[in-house]
Amino acid sequence: MDSMPEKIDSKFRYVLVTAARAENLMHGARPKLATDNPKLTSVAMKEVDQDLVDWDFGPPGQGEEVEDGGEGDLVLEDEVQ
Repeated sequence: MDSMPEKIDSKFRYVLVTAARAENLMHGARPKLATDNPKLTSVAMKEVDQDLVDWDFGPPGQGEEVEDGGEGDLVLEDEVQ
């Protein structure tokens, strides 16, 4: 990774988004780009690097106390249920 994708504000968030996308791929989500690499984490990294993964923060988890400016759970747009 030479530079951080435009939407990602930190390395920590990059890892979270990439891990969440890789988990979605493991549960059956279709890749957003064609690749010969069978490693789903590598596919997820390429998708995040190319800004193909839409993500946002969902509501805080049940029973969580969130301070002002707190964030909820990470939610990917195309999660497989």
